[in-house]
Amino acid sequence: MDNRISEIRRQIRALRVSMLEAEAIMREQLNRDEDCAFVAGDLLKMRLVMSRLVEERGVLGDREPIIVHASVAPRRRTTAPVSIRPGRPALVASEARA
Repeated sequence: MDNRISEIRRQIRALRVSMLEAEAIMREQLNRDEDCAFVAGDLLKMRLVMSRLVEERGVLGDREPIIVHASVAPRRRTTAPVSIRPGRPALVASEARA
């Protein structure tokens, strides 16, 4: 049973790295306005496999987190949207009265 858990954990680690690479490829394709349907389909298949592996891992009783050391840059932090409040209209000096 420990061998099966180790095998599942190894598969999950490899799948996570593959998913990150596929997401990066898909982002590049989107930035170039290219069709990314093929990569998106593969990513959905990977998610399906991942969910089944996680389910099987849970049934076997493995609850420890799996840490992946990948050379993928961390995600950028999202910044809160800046809202500009409409203020008073700017006052313009009128011409001097004669």
